[in-house]
Amino acid sequence: MRRAERLNDIIHHLRRMHQAVTADSLAEVFEVSPRTIYRDIQNLIDSGVPINGEAGVGYVIDKKYHLPPIMFDADEIEAIALGIGMVGNWTDEQFAAKAQSAFKKIQATLPAPLIQELHQISTFSAPSHYKIPWEVSFTHVRECIRRKNKVRFRYLDLQERTSERTIWPLSLISFSPVWLLAGWCELRQSFRNFRLDRITEFVQLDERYPNEKDKNLAAYLAQIDHD
Repeated sequence: MRRAERLNDIIHHLRRMHQAVTADSLAEVFEVSPRTIYRDIQNLIDSGVPINGEAGVGYVIDKKYHLPPIMFDADEIEAIALGIGMVGNWTDEQFAAKAQSAFKKIQATLPAPLIQELHQISTFSAPSHYKIPWEVSFTHVRECIRRKNKVRFRYLDLQERTSERTIWPLSLISFSPVWLLAGWCELRQSFRNFRLDRITEFVQLDERYPNEKDKNLAAYLAQIDHD
């Protein structure tokens, strides 16, 4: 178990206990030496975790202490960093900036050992020349999905046929390097997927679409599961 992960687990362990827990007991639980537990406890205290007690007596944590809303182990941090890197490489500048902003907020909640883990991350997402550019604003599409606004656009299919579509946008799906916009198509009266790189003249309509059970995201996902 990595040290950062163990620190996180020590906090959870102390929160579950109703009496003081000795270093020897913690050492047995986490399969390390009592000396290591002493160092871990001191590190947590230095990081602001309200642990009371002393060596040879036992430790308790203030029950009023609430864990930060974000507490991750080292592997989770690495997965998040990788995901944020992929957002930066495969979406747009606005969404990438939001991802970086979120990551900075996450970093601000991390104890010192996890900050050290960040400098040892060895999993990365590199920019790719396989990325297919699109004309439509990725961020604008996301906003239409969130606000449940109908959208209209011109679409060029793989047979080079052009059509005008009005859809209820439900989701953006990555099939790297292609992004698909999934939605309920009013023209076809069924769910359809549209490649972002083949959409032009994208317009957000004022009309919002209702949450109809046979036309919403849950229904779309259920259809995928059955296909």
